[in-house]
Amino acid sequence: MATITHIIQDPLGMHARPAGMLVKEASKYPQCTIHVSVEGGTPVDAKRIMGVMKLAAKQGMTLTVTVTGENEDTVALQLQDFLKENL
Repeated sequence: MATITHIIQDPLGMHARPAGMLVKEASKYPQCTIHVSVEGGTPVDAKRIMGVMKLAAKQGMTLTVTVTGENEDTVALQLQDFLKENL
């Protein structure tokens, strides 16, 4: 299992557009199970838009992403780069 964290920089937090982008990015890796959570929250499937939107992640909150499966370390690094660029 690979785990990464990211502090949301976007002033609007994770609204519909970046949430959809995260789901699309996570869905590129069908060989992996990817969960995302906010500090103190329950992890949700990063490939499901309703779960990601339910996080209600705001600017300054820490996202924790866990990846399990084939090439998990590489996938985690790619997701980390994605989060830095988009959130």
